[in-house]
Amino acid sequence: MIEKRSKTWAMDMLRKYMPTREQMARNKYLKPFAHRFLSPELWRFTRRSVPRGVALGLFAGFIIPVGQIFLAAFLALPARANMPLAAMVTFITNPFTFPFWIVIANQVGKMTLNLDAAVGGLANDELASGRWSWLIDLFQLAGVTAFGFVVLAIVSSAVGYLISGAVWRVMVARRRAKRLARMEARLDQRLNAN
Repeated sequence: MIEKRSKTWAMDMLRKYMPTREQMARNKYLKPFAHRFLSPELWRFTRRSVPRGVALGLFAGFIIPVGQIFLAAFLALPARANMPLAAMVTFITNPFTFPFWIVIANQVGKMTLNLDAAVGGLANDELASGRWSWLIDLFQLAGVTAFGFVVLAIVSSAVGYLISGAVWRVMVARRRAKRLARMEARLDQRLNAN
């Protein structure tokens, strides 16, 4: 059996580790709605589907810490985004990077909400000095961090959409320029041969 190779190593890696459409069609959990997921337009790399897939993957990766691949796949359906790419991009938040993202989300949440300046008053001082202060601090920290993740999800998906669209255009322009140069060289060669 001849192994199918593409022009880039990234596509070769995707093909090696991603399940094929046929494997997904045989999956017992996906079988009831496999006809929706296996639509060919969701698996093509086009100038519209790639940025959508990146944006949805980033959004799902930051908005939900568990099950983000399924969220990205379900969001890719109505958006007609590239489903494998959306699923792959969710790995920006994996168990190894999650502590880093928690710290970043906390800082983004603090900066966005600016809670230090907004919190004050007698009731807050009484609660903070009592025996429940650790619980209040925990809820404040969790709320700020959760809001930071929402901000990261929205901002990173917008930035990811713009950057992936620009990178896609540059890649296509380079490929087109190389193809035109080869065609020009062949034409010059034919004209010089005559």
